[in-house]
Amino acid sequence: MAVNIKVPTVGESITEVVIGEWLKAPGTWVAQDESVVSLETDKVNVEVPAPVAGILGQPLKQKGETAAIGDILATIEESAQPTAAAPVAAPVPPTASVPAAETIVMPAARRVLAEAGVDALLARATGPGGRVLKEDAQKAVKLSEGKEIPLVYAAPPTPALPAAAKSAPPLAVAPPAPGDRPVEIVPMTPLRRRVAERLVQAQHTAAILTTFNEVDMTAIQELRKKHQESFVAKHGIKLGFMSFFIKASVAALKEFPGVNAQLRGTDIVYQRFYDIGVAVGGGKGLVVPILRDVDKLGLAQIEKSLADFGARAKAGTLKLEELTGGTFSISNGGVYGSMMSTPILNPPQSAILGMHNIIERPIGLNGQVVLRPMMYLALSYDHRLIDGREAVSFLVSLKRTLEAPERLLLDI
Repeated sequence: MAVNIKVPTVGESITEVVIGEWLKAPGTWVAQDESVVSLETDKVNVEVPAPVAGILGQPLKQKGETAAIGDILATIEESAQPTAAAPVAAPVPPTASVPAAETIVMPAARRVLAEAGVDALLARATGPGGRVLKEDAQKAVKLSEGKEIPLVYAAPPTPALPAAAKSAPPLAVAPPAPGDRPVEIVPMTPLRRRVAERLVQAQHTAAILTTFNEVDMTAIQELRKKHQESFVAKHGIKLGFMSFFIKASVAALKEFPGVNAQLRGTDIVYQRFYDIGVAVGGGKGLVVPILRDVDKLGLAQIEKSLADFGARAKAGTLKLEELTGGTFSISNGGVYGSMMSTPILNPPQSAILGMHNIIERPIGLNGQVVLRPMMYLALSYDHRLIDGREAVSFLVSLKRTLEAPERLLLDI
C-alpha cells in the first residue's frame, strides 16, 4: 500500500517551505521514522521522517521548489523488510529553471542551452516579442564559459566637420548592455526573505533612534586572563566576553524596565523576565536564538548555551521555539571587525544592543593619556516607548558594570 509523505505543520505562521536535500534516493528502502527529506523554512530547517517502512517512490518536488503545508512530497510503498532485489533508481535531476513568463525560448535556442547546461535566464532575448533566438543562446553559452565576445557597435555616418572641430576628442563608444554581462540569479532563501520582511517592518513601525557610548574592557580582559585556565578546567568551556555583556545587560534592564518592555497596541507591557536574544551567524544567514531566564543563569551556563546555539545554527538544526520570543537582543558585529553600527530592532522588542571591535585607543585617565582596549556600544531603541534619557542612562549603567565586573557578584 502506498503511503504519502506530506509537508508537516512546522510553525503557526509558516505556510510554505522550500525543498532542501533529499536524504534518501528513490527506489531505496527506508525505515519508519528515518529522515527522508529536509525542508527549509523562514526560521528553521526540519527533516521529514518516513511515516512507514518501505520503498521510497520518485519525488514529486525537487530541491529548491516551494511546497505548501500538506502538499505530497513523495510516496512510500509499505514493506516490512527491505528486499534484496529492490531496484535503486537514480535520483531525479532537478528540473531546469524556467525563464520569466514574458520570455519565450525558441526550440533551437533551448537545445543549445540544454546541451551546454546553461540557465535560460542568462540569455538576452533579441528576437521579436522578447524571444530568445539561437544566436542569443550561443552568446549566453560563451559568456558562461568566460570567453570574450567581440562586440561591434555601428556608428552612424559622421557629417563633415569644420577644421576647428576636427581636433575635438572622439565620442565615447556606448558600453555593453547589462544583459550581455555574466550574472548569476538565485532565489532568496526563506530565512533571508523573513529577515528582509522583519527589517522593513521594524523600520516602518518603530521610531528607531540609536545612542552610543564606549567601554574600557581592561577589567574584563584581566579577569578572563587571570581565571581562564581554572574556568576551563571546571566547566569545560572558555570564558568569553558575551556572557559578561548578557549579565550586565540584565542588571541594566532591571534598573531601567522600560528598555525590557514592549508596546502592544496602546498598552505598555513591562516584562518581569529576561529572555535575551543573541544574534548568531548561521549557515544560511543571521538567526537570533533566545536564552531564557538569563537572570537565573551563571556565566558558565550562558557560555555553554551560546556554544550550543552557534554549532546548531551552522548545522541548521535550531528548533522553532528557540527562535521565538525574547525581550531584548544583543548583536556582536565586533567578531567581524565592525567598529561602529546602528543595529535594527527585532520586533516586537523595543531595544537592541550592538557590540563592536575592541581596539586600543588613547584616552585620558587621571590626568594622563594612556592606551586602553576600548569598545563602542550602540543602543538602538523605539523612541515611542523609551526616552533618550532612559536610553543614555541604560548605556551608562552597562558601562559602569562592565568596567567593574565585580559589581555583578556584589549585585550593586
